[in-house]
Amino acid sequence: MVDASSPLWTSHEAASATGGAALGTWAINGVSIDTRSLQPGNLFVALKDVRDGHDFVAGAFAAGAEAALVSRDVLGGHPGLLVGDVLDGLEKLGLAARARNSGVISAVTGSVGKTSVKEMLARIFRSAGHAHWSDRSFNNHWGVPLTLARMPRETERAIFEIGMNTPGEIGPRSHMVRPHIAMITRIAPAHLEGMGSVEGVADEKSQIFAGLLPGGAAILPAKDKFLERLQAAALKLQPSAKIFTYGGMAGKASATPAAYDTDGLTSHISVDVMGETVSLSLDAVGEHWASNASLALLAAVLAGVPAKAAAEALSGYAPPAGRGTAETLKLPRGGEATLVDDAYNANPESMRAAIEGFAARPGRKIVALGEMRELGPTSAELHAGLSDAIIKANVAAAVLSGGEMSHLVAALKSRAPQMSVEHVTGPAEAADQVKSWLEPGDAVLIKGSNASGMAKVGTALRQMSASAAKPQNASGA
Repeated sequence: MVDASSPLWTSHEAASATGGAALGTWAINGVSIDTRSLQPGNLFVALKDVRDGHDFVAGAFAAGAEAALVSRDVLGGHPGLLVGDVLDGLEKLGLAARARNSGVISAVTGSVGKTSVKEMLARIFRSAGHAHWSDRSFNNHWGVPLTLARMPRETERAIFEIGMNTPGEIGPRSHMVRPHIAMITRIAPAHLEGMGSVEGVADEKSQIFAGLLPGGAAILPAKDKFLERLQAAALKLQPSAKIFTYGGMAGKASATPAAYDTDGLTSHISVDVMGETVSLSLDAVGEHWASNASLALLAAVLAGVPAKAAAEALSGYAPPAGRGTAETLKLPRGGEATLVDDAYNANPESMRAAIEGFAARPGRKIVALGEMRELGPTSAELHAGLSDAIIKANVAAAVLSGGEMSHLVAALKSRAPQMSVEHVTGPAEAADQVKSWLEPGDAVLIKGSNASGMAKVGTALRQMSASAAKPQNASGA
């Protein structure tokens, strides 16, 4: 995702990388799997996922594609690259992109915060030269090779996000990326249905070090209860790895927050990075953001960016949409409220961190929370366990969506009878409930697993705000 002075791929290079047959002579400036976001001059990759990408090849050329990567000739006379399997071809293209690059490559995984840290590092790396990074959360079996295939040869620093749902996913992607710097944000109970236990999550996340280059840096969360387990795994997978930690005691961790303060809108943070203290501000609230910043700054320094320059570049960062962004809502009866949209995804640790950060914001507090998925047999306990954070945050009203949230409803009604608590079946009802509660000066937090659909609550509230902001027709004689 950098401006390149030379083509990203020529037909000859792509054919050589994949072993496919080039149809026509072409040069492309980007790689796309979606005709809706495809840019003129791109290579369209006809992946088969929910839909078969071959059905969209004609549309891709109509949108300006230069060529298409296909496993059967549906090119209609347009240029392309014919391979035996499209995903395999994309993977080989990604491996070739990695092989031709001489920049500093970083990779991040973890149960919480990995996309935020990736975005923070991307911001820092962009300030320091030619940078490349994962788009959105492209961290799966096609997202990692796609991000690699998009990496220009001029890239000086890159950050890749690597995720998983089931065992055996992270190691192969780490081997593809072959990072110089690999990091784990934190380990938390997530994807327990697929992983079986939190220990299983820790073991799978540690596979980020499977592709770590000799002498590379392994960054671990100092306060995580699995620290020793992660370190042992890192050194087993890459015996020459250099171990660094973040977020622990000052003077003991490689990077740690030295001070944190917030006015409820902005966070002001000082971080000790390898013995040097730097300061920055973030347009995000919650001490977990200071931890994320510590990790990003440490990785940036290890990638050759001076600590002060990295902090200056990071200052002013705001989370991506759906990951804790705050925005102003206009209310139908006048006045304004604050929406904190953290609806992209959730597990118990990220939910708790979001609520704790929300507690620092001004105004009467309302939460709209969706159930957390894939928690296995401990789901009831983990949902009910959120009551501590909600009560401590002095939440006035809570609407909780989904069947598993019944356990949290029961806990809150028992422990905080003064709180308004409503249990609903889905996001539409949750949005209606929030609208009925909202008053000028309120703040509302929305969060839940992606599958719970809580992003729809944010959409409904924005539509309400947009309608309220429209000038009313004046009546006259």
